Amino acid sequence: MMVGYAYLVEFFIAWYSENPFERFTYWNRATGPYAPLFWMMFLCNVVIPHLFWFKKFRRNIPVMFLVAILVNLGMWLERFVIIVTSLHRDFLPSAWAQYTPTKFDYGITLGSFGLFFTLFLLFARFFPTISLAEVKSVLVNPSGKKKGGA
Repeated sequence: MMVGYAYLVEFFIAWYSENPFERFTYWNRATGPYAPLFWMMFLCNVVIPHLFWFKKFRRNIPVMFLVAILVNLGMWLERFVIIVTSLHRDFLPSAWAQYTPTKFDYGITLGSFGLFFTLFLLFARFFPTISLAEVKSVLVNPSGKKKGGA
């Protein structure tokens, strides 16, 4: 609900400021060439999470997983929409074209994923994701008896 409120405030500020450039930037996001991404972002971040008002969806693990994936997609789309729609339509006629990523953009994205997964795997290597207390409780000692309680 807060994200929807933030989108509404963004629209209101663009309207109330009467700044034609800010108005154009916001309306271009909602109705321009990247409008499908804007409305998909709105759907993923505002509409889809309202499924959790229903107990049937709140208690269903696959639905919760799907909603979490869609919200993450919506958050990524929000960053994409903010950056790309702000840059794709400059106020110079020579720059009025669709955004196309270059090899550097692909490299930065691939490098970001690589850095994240490297750090994640290093963290999992040095700080195991399985609790050692749980592992010790189910270990079998040389005499054949389990350690720990139960």
